[in-house]
Amino acid sequence: MEFIMSTVQRIMNLVHTLGFWDYLDILIIACLIYRLILFVNKTNASRLMKGVFVFVLVLWISSGRMQALNFLLEHVVNWAVVGILVLFQPEIRRVLEQVGSSRLPFLQIFSKPQVDRQTIERAISQTVSACGDMSKSRTGALIVFERNNQLDDILRSGTKLDAEVSSELLKNIFFVKAPMHDGAVIVREGRVLGAGCMLPLSRNVNLSRDLGMRHRAGIGMSENSDAVVVLVSEETGSISVAVGGMLKRHLMTETLEQLLRNELLPHTEEDGDDRKRKSLKGLLAKKNGGKADA
Repeated sequence: MEFIMSTVQRIMNLVHTLGFWDYLDILIIACLIYRLILFVNKTNASRLMKGVFVFVLVLWISSGRMQALNFLLEHVVNWAVVGILVLFQPEIRRVLEQVGSSRLPFLQIFSKPQVDRQTIERAISQTVSACGDMSKSRTGALIVFERNNQLDDILRSGTKLDAEVSSELLKNIFFVKAPMHDGAVIVREGRVLGAGCMLPLSRNVNLSRDLGMRHRAGIGMSENSDAVVVLVSEETGSISVAVGGMLKRHLMTETLEQLLRNELLPHTEEDGDDRKRKSLKGLLAKKNGGKADA
């Protein structure tokens, strides 16, 4: 108890000694750390950050104990800055462009754009309608819904657009004779930002052999990001969704809409209550031999 009281007293004494520039210094550091966390979450840098942490830990352990290993790691550190600049060149450029284009970047540093729920709902309904029509006509389609991981590199591989998601637009893009029908459409916050984009192929060797390049690209995109990928088969007209490297095939339009709503819409308390009711209804159905009252 005395240790806690003494620690609190030391903290209070330290707070009283801080001046205006000290508080400003702390605020700037907090902003930089916050931006770094957002940067890691919006990109695929989390694995690399873990590797950097392990590298620093090994360097600290080897200091003064393992001379040869420490000597080697210290020389690697000299090139680490150059390596980070090369690896994160697109992300660093995007951050600098955002800071330079914003009028008050310091005031906007904690701001987070709010996603309009109605816009997302409209994008989902229009996508489901387009996929239903393309499924009947057996028109191949590949639609990527961006979530937390930004797909700016993928967007650069295609044609940039900025339009609301509509059934007519999607069907025109994926029309067989359209110039951008072979690539993917990228949707961010309910708007089509790019078409004809190239996606990374999946490296999973255990995929079914009847899956074509479109499905392998959709699975690969879901493996490399947290995006939700909607696919329509050109051969069979089957609708599929890829999430987290997993492919859900042969979906009805009703199932597609429900899946997209669950994955893309921000969850509210009412959604949680609906899920609980559905779970309870399913449990009662099992107990009653597969029948449940509506």
